[in-house]
Amino acid sequence: MSVPTGFGEPVRDPDEAEARMNAWARGLADKAARYQEVGARTEALRLTASSPDGAVRVTVRADGGLVDLEFGDRARSVPLERLSGLVMQTVRQAQAGIADRVAEVMTDGLGDEDAQTRALVLDNLRSRFPDPTDDDEGHDEPAAPPAGDAGPDDEENRPW
Repeated sequence: MSVPTGFGEPVRDPDEAEARMNAWARGLADKAARYQEVGARTEALRLTASSPDGAVRVTVRADGGLVDLEFGDRARSVPLERLSGLVMQTVRQAQAGIADRVAEVMTDGLGDEDAQTRALVLDNLRSRFPDPTDDDEGHDEPAAPPAGDAGPDDEENRPW
């Protein structure tokens, strides 16, 4: 009697079939443990960036979410319109490093295993968090408000 194993040649010995299935199950359990470890390390990642003038410092998680925002003394002299642009630029700068850091974690935890899965994950991260220096839309400097639009700070002018 031969038992198909799904691993190539049929196995005639039930003990050998059981041993192969147990080895296969151990391999899957080991792989699951490595993926859980990679997931935990990725979840713990934090990336920090600072604006060139030191006015803004941000920290983001591997999912891109902002976890910390700090203003340096320089921020006191930066106009609010410029400061908000610096915050966004600095967040994008921190986020741009996510794919590389996740790639390091995946390589450390998984080696060369599952190259296709790794490529999908990293391509997704790179598309969500591109390098801000590659952005041609000019997000570095916020547009100045049109002349005459800046009225006094009152209830009608402050939507928040």
